[in-house]
Amino acid sequence: MTTTTTATTADSTTTARPRRTRSLAAALAGAAVLSLGLTSAATASPQAPEGPQAPPRSALVQQRLDDLVDGNGFPGALAAVRGADGRVTNYTSGVQDLATGDPIHADGRVRIASNTKTFTAVVVLQLVGEGAVALDEPVETYLPGVVRGPGGDGRAVTVRQLLQQTSGLPDYDTVVADVSKGDTALLDIRHTYFEPSRLLQAALGAPAEFAPGTRWQYSNTNYLLAGMLVQRVTGRPIGEQITRRVIDRLGLEDTYWPGVGEQEIRGEHPRGYLAAGEDAPWTDVTETDPSLGWAAGQLVSTPSDLARFQAAVLGADGAAGSDLLAPAQREELLKTVPADEFEPEPGWSYGLGLAHRTLSCGVEAWGHGGDIQGYETRNLVTSEGRSVVVAVSALPRTLEDLSDVNAAVEAAVCDGRS
Repeated sequence: MTTTTTATTADSTTTARPRRTRSLAAALAGAAVLSLGLTSAATASPQAPEGPQAPPRSALVQQRLDDLVDGNGFPGALAAVRGADGRVTNYTSGVQDLATGDPIHADGRVRIASNTKTFTAVVVLQLVGEGAVALDEPVETYLPGVVRGPGGDGRAVTVRQLLQQTSGLPDYDTVVADVSKGDTALLDIRHTYFEPSRLLQAALGAPAEFAPGTRWQYSNTNYLLAGMLVQRVTGRPIGEQITRRVIDRLGLEDTYWPGVGEQEIRGEHPRGYLAAGEDAPWTDVTETDPSLGWAAGQLVSTPSDLARFQAAVLGADGAAGSDLLAPAQREELLKTVPADEFEPEPGWSYGLGLAHRTLSCGVEAWGHGGDIQGYETRNLVTSEGRSVVVAVSALPRTLEDLSDVNAAVEAAVCDGRS
């Protein structure tokens, strides 16, 4: 196994170079969630000091990544740690490609899956700020006659309930994939192109989970509809709106919306893998059609781009694009409801496309995460702008693997609390 540590510096104005769908992952992994510059002199991870003292911060983050590769068996792991000053440090462990054994490249592009939801929510909230959308207006106002069926009624579901995952709409991924086949279902459909209307039809044919607004439950259908709403209101594709309003505005040069039918990942990226069972070998699934995710999980990005986006969404002081949302809309985004099922760890609540948790070290943190064929990302950001993103180049095989990725992110945030 090869490890590298590189540091990239960027100030607040300088550009840097599907979370697995919830219910599908619950069925497949028995857990939560598609389909989640300048180089320092150090070129290898520093050694942790002997004795009881804690290792230096760079060593701790590197150690966590090494554990994910050596202990959990992930082919590769990447991390970006953004300080409150805007300085970004990238870490890597493992290989770029199991076939060649080449070391993984720092800050490679990965499919960020359900992190796309935060981008979609930001666009909807921008439209709210422009007076084109109202959060507590029924979905029917913007998509007349579209939401009808056993799964729900657009006259009874509000825009806020879509973004906050309290609509009760069933999750389309449990309908379009045969969850009884486990991760094999993801292998079966990875080259299938899904029209958004097909996904919505599948969801609405299933019974509603609960009455709108009465509880919280993760459903990709909510963000499918949010994307449709954006398109109806603006008259333009959701991918274009995310690109113009968020990606280009923040200068996220390695973040993009894949085109229709585009299955390759552009630019530098680790190969992505999936195992069709806990003891099954890794299958290369880098080439995958991401349309199953669409507005809920289609984007490609890098850890450093995602870290910068998070800081901007939270409006952290000094973060480039901290005006991405007006104060009134950011306040709405950060209003949460209990969402204990968001991850295996307790204490989560969910805002509008962003989740909150008080970490074990007492730090208040926000984030999302994403899982899709070949990749998992987990990320957290604090109000001061410290942001951590960890990506692994395979879906976790077990609940323990998932929890260890989450723990790596939390450890990196808590390590910088001082």
